[in-house]
Amino acid sequence: MPDPATHLSALLEALLGSHRASNLLDSIDIHPDLRKASGDHVSRAVLAMAMNVMLLEDVQRRVPWAEAYVRDQVQAGRRLVFDHGALRTVAVPSGALPQGQLAITRFLEPLGYAVNGIYPLDQLAMTGRAYAHLDFPEAIPQFFLSELHATSFSAPFQAAVSRVLGTSRDPLPEWTSPLLEQLRTQGALPFAEALRLLPNLVACFDRQHEPPSLADYETLLAESAEMAWIATEGSAFNHATDRVDDVVATAHAQKKCQRPMKDEVEVSGSGRVLQTAFRAAEVERPFRSAEGSLVLRRVPGSFFEFITRKHEPTGKLDLRFDASNAQAIFKMTAAGSR
Repeated sequence: MPDPATHLSALLEALLGSHRASNLLDSIDIHPDLRKASGDHVSRAVLAMAMNVMLLEDVQRRVPWAEAYVRDQVQAGRRLVFDHGALRTVAVPSGALPQGQLAITRFLEPLGYAVNGIYPLDQLAMTGRAYAHLDFPEAIPQFFLSELHATSFSAPFQAAVSRVLGTSRDPLPEWTSPLLEQLRTQGALPFAEALRLLPNLVACFDRQHEPPSLADYETLLAESAEMAWIATEGSAFNHATDRVDDVVATAHAQKKCQRPMKDEVEVSGSGRVLQTAFRAAEVERPFRSAEGSLVLRRVPGSFFEFITRKHEPTGKLDLRFDASNAQAIFKMTAAGSR
């Protein structure tokens, strides 16, 4: 068993190797209690943080300017404050995968997450739910989990959604269920069990269905850029977010670096939450042609976001989101977005 003071690094080193794990841990501002957790068992908070670190690395791998931004920050002596990650689901039966947000909340809740706000995204026919960690709400990244309501769209659209998502597999094996229940009831797992569970949790943040047909993709794209994105990317991290002191200054600096930024900074109704983002990376994805062969097409992938959170009158950091901000940020994954 590894030194109980190094559970976070030990988990990451076991799965990523010491070099990758060290580089990641050196690039992220992590609460000391999470870096140096002690005891015979890995807490739900440490396991949640390890999962988030791996997901942040995945976004950097898929978004080149996010990787460049993180490298710049490390070279300047600053660590990222990982504020939140976002992903998309659909409220329809999805093959072997639990429907909609349940595919994700079934393990977020045992990891210590709870709903921290519900946000109607009416322009997109979606609902967003924020999940914050109960033990370290400001230090462990939140999740912004959105769910698309397919019944708001046409019958051909709904049929295409069913065909695309109907091939979904479940990335969580049956043996994970008792471990998640133990996390839920006891809040911790033995190191070996935590290590066994972690890669299966990370695997949930991916496309679980088969490549869509080009015809279905075009049907979805005509009515919802968000559903078209889900068709190619599934429940991969749509974006990860760095919490910065001054998002306006950050945006200006990234534009000077010639990185593809959103034109404007979004400001919440309260004035306390400001957000902007890189535009989505373009990725190559497979589709099934009418003849049944696989063809490749370039589509929008994931992106990287920046957020400034100010303090509420009570002195607490404002961890809320804003529906208007979110809907504007979502446009980063629409083809030709600006």
